[in-house]
Amino acid sequence: MKPTVAVVDNQAFDQAIETIGGLAELNAPDRRVVVKVGIYNPETGICSTVQTVKSIISAFNKATEILITESDSGAGPGLKRLEVWNDCYSDKTTPFNLSTDENTQLVEVAGEQVPFSQTLLDHQTFISTHVPRRYEKAGLEDLMNMGFVIKNLLGLILDTKKHRFHDHLSTALLDMYEAAGGIDLAVLDATHAFLGWKKKRITVSPNLLIVGKDAFAVEAVSMHMMGFDPTEMQVLQEAKRRKLGEINLDKINIVGDIEAPKQMIIQAFSQLVPKSVRKGYGWD
Repeated sequence: MKPTVAVVDNQAFDQAIETIGGLAELNAPDRRVVVKVGIYNPETGICSTVQTVKSIISAFNKATEILITESDSGAGPGLKRLEVWNDCYSDKTTPFNLSTDENTQLVEVAGEQVPFSQTLLDHQTFISTHVPRRYEKAGLEDLMNMGFVIKNLLGLILDTKKHRFHDHLSTALLDMYEAAGGIDLAVLDATHAFLGWKKKRITVSPNLLIVGKDAFAVEAVSMHMMGFDPTEMQVLQEAKRRKLGEINLDKINIVGDIEAPKQMIIQAFSQLVPKSVRKGYGWD
């Protein structure tokens, strides 16, 4: 059966959940919900919006505990960066810094034994939410093209020296995906899409959410929206080899319009790059 990926207005998260068949057993009183948000530098705004995180929380109306999680990084402590979502927290929904978990378990990531938060490993429902980005000739930021909801998993490394996995990032990300027991719900927050060429930066606003239970199908549809060929992306190729999810767009039930936002993003990105490069992409 084809996995379903919903492409909806960013105010229509409930519609997305209905489209993908509902939450069923993922939303239950006896299941802890762990939401891995992605944020490096809060000042950039390159993260899921407060509205989107609130929508995720609201959808899990039967859950008795929801953790919004991040880890320490070179940009600062996880808990400090999680303040971006202060308006989301309550007695039921709390921020949690994975790096401060006193209970850990060693897992193998790209040939290295690394500690994983036991809170993460003990979850019953795991959600990854992040934003779409495309950078070229921008130094380390080019690594953002490796993925969105999947690249977000690098934050499961508890220490701040995450860069040591950059040389074998695909392997590391998928090892962490498998160690975590997979992603139950992937939410690509395309309220904004972040684009860069060398030192130039612009932000466009598709105002969409891309949602599904097959995280790799969500990643493939999101990559397509950003102008990439999903089947040529290294992390998705490796995911296909490991049979972790679907990456072929022809084998994904895409509900909603992905072509119009793709054209908007490509048009915006093409304005950043030299004309000779645009010709190479076939954009002129």
